[in-house]
Amino acid sequence: MSAIVDCTDRQSSECLKDGPASPAERVFSPGHRWKVLGLGVAANASFSATFSGIPATAVLLRQGYHLGNAELGMALGVLGLGVALSELPWGLLTDRWGDRRVLLIGLGATAAWLFVMAMLVVPTRTNIPNVTLLSASLLLTGLLGGSVNGSSGRAIMAWFRESERGFAMSIRQTAVPLGGGLGALVLPSLALAFGFAAVFGLLAAASALSALFAWRWLHEPPTRGEGKFGSAVVTGPPPLRNIEVWRIATAIGLLCFPQVAVLTFAAVFLHDFVGLGTAATSASLAAVQIGAMVTRVCSGRFTDRHGNRRLFLRSCCAISALAFVVLWLLVLAASAMSGSAFFPMALLPVLLVVAGISVSSWHGVAYTELATLAGAGHVGTALSLANSFVFVGFFLVPVAIPGLLHLLSWPGVWLSAAICALIAWPIFLRPA
Repeated sequence: MSAIVDCTDRQSSECLKDGPASPAERVFSPGHRWKVLGLGVAANASFSATFSGIPATAVLLRQGYHLGNAELGMALGVLGLGVALSELPWGLLTDRWGDRRVLLIGLGATAAWLFVMAMLVVPTRTNIPNVTLLSASLLLTGLLGGSVNGSSGRAIMAWFRESERGFAMSIRQTAVPLGGGLGALVLPSLALAFGFAAVFGLLAAASALSALFAWRWLHEPPTRGEGKFGSAVVTGPPPLRNIEVWRIATAIGLLCFPQVAVLTFAAVFLHDFVGLGTAATSASLAAVQIGAMVTRVCSGRFTDRHGNRRLFLRSCCAISALAFVVLWLLVLAASAMSGSAFFPMALLPVLLVVAGISVSSWHGVAYTELATLAGAGHVGTALSLANSFVFVGFFLVPVAIPGLLHLLSWPGVWLSAAICALIAWPIFLRPA
């Protein structure tokens, strides 16, 4: 192993002897795959801080931009719509161009646009941007940020062996709650103290830093060796003509609906219904994200060892549905006993955290199973197809929740979340 050199290190004498190696000839250290994984975590965390962190500022966003609940839902929803519309085109480009080029373009453009928003799309003493401008700006943010998932997932599947991929993809998926948790902790206080220019500026800096990491570390793996994805996976039909790929992608999207409800409107629920302040609300949302990080890593390691990804995914559907049913019943009880000192309102944030963690623990396992079914050469397309369904949820759920609140109040919201998780259960493939 001593002869193996990480040629991204330009100080290495072996790399400087004959000039830079071509991508096909470049030789990497055995630990370089962990740098690629770290980059995947950084890229996903930076965008997660955007699409999960901005909803954590929902109460302040509503106040600062003078929005009603319906306008707030629309503004938050189009952020997800942008990702849903762009995921599949970005995935197809990733399989054609490679992950490095797509990730650099996507992260760089996202950083540049967020800097523009920090300068031009923020409320000031003399001007409040209207809901149309805010929604259009968040839509474009989603269109650009859709580049991250498929490209970073393809890189990780290429660099890791079959026995490590569930664990590696689960670590990468911890970036979503990591970024969302940091966003939930930092962005509301930042918006309260310094305004939304600071919020968008910080998110832009995070994307720019991730782009720098991608430029430095992200390359195609060696064409030979056991880490190469293509050497370990049999190529099946193209993912857009593979019914099993469509089933898993659809189930992933459905199981994300209740998760999106927690990410986008939990802050409003805890503030309006439970009566928590900004600090307690941020702490509750951060607890969801931290719990999701831990359970994702554990689930990836567990399913790698036992080879039971499909059974695990179906179990997560059932457990999540049960958690939201219990939350629905408690919210019904709290509504019936409104004003009564006998109902312990402190139970509601705790149960919301439990439900949020249970419906956020499966992502790495699901994406690994999906990429394995898609086969080498189609990973970017398959992962992006799934994320298209996921971000349809990020659009539809925030738009639908104000209507559910009007018709059925908060019990209707959490009962709907339970129903979505239950529907996803039979769609996931049965264990072989």
